[in-house]
Amino acid sequence: MMKTRAFLVTALLAAAPAAAEIPSSVASAELLPGWREASGEHIAAIRISLAPGWKTYWRSPGDAGIPPHFDWTGSRNVASWTPVFPVPHVFHQNGIRSVGYSGDVVIPLRITPSDPTAPVRLSGTLEIGVCEEVCIPVSFDIAAALPAGGTPDSRIDAALADQPIPSSAAGVSRVTCSVEPIADGIRLTATIDMPALAGEEVAVLELPEPGIWVSEAEMRRDGGTLTAVAEMVPPSGKPFIVDRSEVRITVLAGDRGVDIQGCTGD
Repeated sequence: MMKTRAFLVTALLAAAPAAAEIPSSVASAELLPGWREASGEHIAAIRISLAPGWKTYWRSPGDAGIPPHFDWTGSRNVASWTPVFPVPHVFHQNGIRSVGYSGDVVIPLRITPSDPTAPVRLSGTLEIGVCEEVCIPVSFDIAAALPAGGTPDSRIDAALADQPIPSSAAGVSRVTCSVEPIADGIRLTATIDMPALAGEEVAVLELPEPGIWVSEAEMRRDGGTLTAVAEMVPPSGKPFIVDRSEVRITVLAGDRGVDIQGCTGD
């Protein structure tokens, strides 16, 4: 079996304000090459390490965050791929809420090779935002060969296990969404029948269409019912039609998360 190792990634920090005290090593990253499953799918991961006090963002980062962006256009033997984000944390700073990670985070990648018997060549960039008192974009150049064999990695296994649980496992019994137009978009109210999670509950609402701004959800709980209200504004700045089955709701509290796929009408 071919011996594997972590491939170091070069970080290129974008210019930040001259007055900002940016540590010499705000963020670093390495690609964990992982292993090939019997199904032919390859499991790899990107491990991001942040300087103390700095954080980076989840796929839906909140009003002030920068979502991670992967570009694998230079890759070979990649038919499709999916990032698998661990349960994020909710941060509050200067009255602004954001959703993301601090310290070290491992983001698994589920890669479907065009030819499952051949190595995968990953080549591209990962762009993330990192914040402390200031926020800066960071770009990582990635180029590595993932062998058709590989070795299981406990760090990737732990990240795969640290996922929001499905709604059925969390006791979610009913989810409805009502939609009303506003001047530049829509206001969506999600009503979720589910047991309370321990700690402060935060709901993050998402749509699959890129470019739609989604506000921080206003929350209230009444016994076994959680209500989340968010405004959604498309690039056109006009009301639009929502496919309720494609609304994704993640309820976070402490180190737990619940993944809710879709809702119905009132």
